[in-house]
Amino acid sequence: MLDRDPRSTRTRIQNVALELFAEQGYDKTSLRELSERLGMTKASLYYYFKSKDDIVQSLVDDLLTAVDEVVDWARGREPTAENRRELIERYAKAIRGQGTPLLRFLMENQPALRVHECGSALRERMRVLVDFVVDPGDPLPVQLCGRMAFFALHGAPMIMSDVEATSEEIFDAACVVALSMVPDGLGEP
Repeated sequence: MLDRDPRSTRTRIQNVALELFAEQGYDKTSLRELSERLGMTKASLYYYFKSKDDIVQSLVDDLLTAVDEVVDWARGREPTAENRRELIERYAKAIRGQGTPLLRFLMENQPALRVHECGSALRERMRVLVDFVVDPGDPLPVQLCGRMAFFALHGAPMIMSDVEATSEEIFDAACVVALSMVPDGLGEP
């Protein structure tokens, strides 16, 4: 049954698409399956999204909006240890707001995103964030720790999926780990 509010229908389509992408993978999910799961016709689905790529683009656009706020915050700031930690905290809050299903989708469907336009946009934003946290003059282990801070946030829902904990508890743990990996600006994580 369709909701009369187009925004809630759009959100429902996005959520069900993420469920199917998680169950079957992006490449193996068809719009027909999605419309059947939603209980709507394919024509009704096309009213909101013309393709799977449009659905992914809409999901990533929402994420990019949240990440852009973090990128904007970092502009003009010195990458002090305090600001690096603040960036990680802001980034964690931004991606947490997008939800665990989206993070799992992004991690599990990297090959599909490599060729998608939105994948390039995400990689561009991540380069800006990583460049703020990681000093290329630091020793490689320190640089790796800075990069792994982001991976801890992205990968925790997938890595910890077999652990008896809520998604909130897992994400809280990922934040603690990510913050512990942030370089302090003195060549030490």
